[in-house]
Amino acid sequence: MREYAFELALCGAIEDEETLVARQLGAHVQGRRIIDVVAIEPGPAVDRRAAITDGTIPSAAIEAPVGPGTARALRDVFPDRRPEQRGRLVERAVQAGFFERERVGGDPAVRQVCRYPERWFDRLLGIENKPDLDRPGDLQGQLQTDVSLGIFDAVVLATASHVTGAHRNRIPEEVGIWQFDPESGERDILRDPTSLATDRTGIEILDRMPGQTDIRTVSPSEKARARRRLAERAYGKGWRTFDYPGCTRCVPGDGPTETAPYCEWAGRIVDPASECGPDCRGYESGECPPVDLTARRANASPWRPDPEGRTRRQAGLDRYE
Repeated sequence: MREYAFELALCGAIEDEETLVARQLGAHVQGRRIIDVVAIEPGPAVDRRAAITDGTIPSAAIEAPVGPGTARALRDVFPDRRPEQRGRLVERAVQAGFFERERVGGDPAVRQVCRYPERWFDRLLGIENKPDLDRPGDLQGQLQTDVSLGIFDAVVLATASHVTGAHRNRIPEEVGIWQFDPESGERDILRDPTSLATDRTGIEILDRMPGQTDIRTVSPSEKARARRRLAERAYGKGWRTFDYPGCTRCVPGDGPTETAPYCEWAGRIVDPASECGPDCRGYESGECPPVDLTARRANASPWRPDPEGRTRRQAGLDRYE
């Protein structure tokens, strides 16, 4: 099975009412690391987070010096941004339902509609997929980056291969190992991951060259912001990032790949963005299948679509909740 189909099957298998799942997200501070899958254990404030928006709240809006109590002028909220950048940031935050516009002394201003619920997520699990360990690529370097940086609470390698002692020796000992069957959705836990120190200084590997490795230290506060940014992106994106191609031969899969685009002509899960269209010999133009990906995600996870949003409730003079 190709890595794309393996990834969709794994996402479908681990998603449940207690787990938010997303795929292909940036897991770095200044580097270029893209993690295959992120699994999030919600925290006690997940319902408050779900009530704001079903999309991603921009990090710049969360970190901006403005709260729900008093509106602040845009020039004071984003003092280091050019006017056009301020406008784009505000528009994104308003569209996300996190900012609302006002005016202060005739100047454009914003306030948060509610306090950001920091404890909406608990543990972040990073999963690197490598169905065929005989074609590892830079697997060891990728996993070592995850371990030394410590953005995730734990990191796991998922594979369909038989895992030998030689394979284990090339995988950092902190990384857990799952043997996953994408056809049945069954997982064998060959090794549990070690919990990583997300609240301590990390080391980010920026580049590797013969005889030289470029690194930088990452403070606990930088890691906390990166974790929140990653969690927010995961909440807004999810793993069903595909669209059906409008081909009568492309139908929903079954089992762990339920809702994934299965091509009856090719006999496998396909990536519509790169494999489907009139250039495909098996393409037959027609109506897309009746697959409600939004409803499926809502039924299968703690994510909630199209919330009503948070309206401010005045608790006292110049004090909002």
